[in-house]
Amino acid sequence: MKKYRAWKIISMVVVVILLVVGGIFAYTYIRTQNLINDSYKAAHNKELRNPNSQITNNKPISVLLLGTDTGAFNRTERGRTDTMILATINPRSEQTTLLSIPRDTRTSVPGFPNLGQIKINAAYAYGSTGTAMNTVQKLVDNPVDYYVLINMGGLEKLIDQVDGVDVKSPLTFDFAGYQFEKGEEYHMDGKKALEFSRMRHEDPQGDYGRQTRQRLVITALIKKIAQPSTLANTALLEELNKNVQTDLKFNQLRDLALRYRGASKKIVSDHVQGRGQMIDGQAFEVVSPDERERVIKVVKDSLH
Repeated sequence: MKKYRAWKIISMVVVVILLVVGGIFAYTYIRTQNLINDSYKAAHNKELRNPNSQITNNKPISVLLLGTDTGAFNRTERGRTDTMILATINPRSEQTTLLSIPRDTRTSVPGFPNLGQIKINAAYAYGSTGTAMNTVQKLVDNPVDYYVLINMGGLEKLIDQVDGVDVKSPLTFDFAGYQFEKGEEYHMDGKKALEFSRMRHEDPQGDYGRQTRQRLVITALIKKIAQPSTLANTALLEELNKNVQTDLKFNQLRDLALRYRGASKKIVSDHVQGRGQMIDGQAFEVVSPDERERVIKVVKDSLH
């Protein structure tokens, strides 16, 4: 009888522990879901295919990363997206391709024929995230499935939440009190990483050099965030909620974290190469027909 009572007590304790752990997990799951869903905002872009079915069927997707420095998302002034990177994530080839688009790329904006040819970073300012997606979609002649709009000022806090990133400097330079040597790898906190990726005027490659450093920082951050454990890091998710807006829903992000993380093993960097040209008093990057064809092929290949 005493043995029976002992086992009964142990069983009750185990049940209580399971209920407590299950309750904590459920609370964390619901809180995570709520935090991510708070960042959701539909793009109302022109879809060339059904993006949801791409994730459901574990097929490659494209995500337009838009970076703005104009503050929180409840601002009245939209600002321009000086950072534009098209990320194609391919779980089959286990590769992610990051294609930077120069902010001064000369282009027309779908839905705004009266604007003529303008700088591509103004597409968001004149329209919306959907407008920016449609404009990039036209440039690369391939589907742009989703977007992620990042407040670049908040990037500093995101990097701090993952305990910093490791980045190798492609050149030697001093900026904002920091010194970097070509070929040296640095463990950067948020502030250092942000300044590393912002410098432009002292780079021999100008904005193209800045894009390279931005991709290095974002690549390092993706590798840190692209883990299933991220969904349980509520502090990180709270920062994402404050500084990120996207049309990816919780279930889709969960599936990406669980089923697409292999694509973070190999990250390839590329950029759209333009030619500097002054037109009507403005400095543009003009993309040649040959370069555009190359970019179209790069994106197409990365989505198959």
